[in-house]
Amino acid sequence: MSKSNPEFKVPLSSPDLTDLERQAALDVLQTPNLSMGPEYQAFEQAVAEYVGAKHAIAVSSGTSGLHLCVRAAGIQPGDLVLTTPFSFMASTNVILYEKAIPVFVDAEPETGNIDPARLAQAADDLAAGSAAAQKWLPRKGAEKHGPLKALLPVDVFGQPPEMDAIRQVAEKHNLVIIEDSCEALGSTYQGHPAGMLGDMGVFAFYPNKQITTAEGGLVVTNNDAYADMMRALRNQGRAPGDTWLQHSYLGYNYRMDELSAALGRVQMTRIDELLDKRAQVAAWYAERLAELPMVELPQVVPSTSKMAWFVYVIRVAADLDRDAVIHQMAEKGIPARPYFAPIHLQLYMMDMFGYQPGDYPVTEDLGNRGIAIPFSSVMTEAQVETVCQVLAEVLHAAG
Repeated sequence: MSKSNPEFKVPLSSPDLTDLERQAALDVLQTPNLSMGPEYQAFEQAVAEYVGAKHAIAVSSGTSGLHLCVRAAGIQPGDLVLTTPFSFMASTNVILYEKAIPVFVDAEPETGNIDPARLAQAADDLAAGSAAAQKWLPRKGAEKHGPLKALLPVDVFGQPPEMDAIRQVAEKHNLVIIEDSCEALGSTYQGHPAGMLGDMGVFAFYPNKQITTAEGGLVVTNNDAYADMMRALRNQGRAPGDTWLQHSYLGYNYRMDELSAALGRVQMTRIDELLDKRAQVAAWYAERLAELPMVELPQVVPSTSKMAWFVYVIRVAADLDRDAVIHQMAEKGIPARPYFAPIHLQLYMMDMFGYQPGDYPVTEDLGNRGIAIPFSSVMTEAQVETVCQVLAEVLHAAG
């Protein structure tokens, strides 16, 4: 999401901060502990208690958290990981960091989440090693590949996918599930918290997320071995018992700093308030946009027992020029953005794997028609009204 333009009437997104967060950051600055102090431990405990996790590992970003999960899962060069092309780039990049091969499964049209029926068929075909497996592999870059090792589903826009079906696939083929919940802190699937629906889950806390640490992320898991490995890897590969200059593993500087953790700790004391405010903004939008022609509203499916709204993404009719709609909204003072751009059509992915337009038609349709309109917990009803009026004017002119 882009930075606010001072000419815009409504910002695209805004963090929800109070004097409590500001004081917490100032308090950290009065101490000598700017890294690896009590705040990150308190933040980890707060998130762990909130989602019911045995372990929480605070890190520098959602991307770094996903990367640690890939490493902890033992994914090696050439291994196959089933995932979705309808996501932010990080969910694919972390697979590529380890020279493994992302194998895409198209999205379902209602939610944009990975299609569980296609996922099951892909896993069966790939595990069998049959000729049918070739239809799931990219055109190039996978001539020599290893076994299918993991699933990496994404909670798109904050809504978990059909995890019961995904777990059945994982159990059948002995696959690790890495849940990308970077957009879903606070959501639940059939009463179970997002992030805790697989073997490992990752949250992210960029300023447009449900809570923010400015930059930062956090991994949750109930697996002791995974947690021990990720704690070592985030801290330059130092295992328990290593001195400051001893490193048992090839690791990274993926630590969360104390200022970020202090923000997160205080935000977690307000999370119910923040989620309720986001739900109210979503409800205002739904009420005003329900009768607007040429627009599809985001749908919350029955298995999502609680939706922690991250963004509000509408879809315009296929015969409209989506980019022209965005441009005309900006001219009237309202920012909007495409969301998401299909991963397989990014230039480096096409170069690396030979992907072409048409490979994943549902993802491409969603990518071509989706518009993220202004959304945050600090939006007022008047601002929502302004956005909806401008959108209606633009669509009326286009129709």
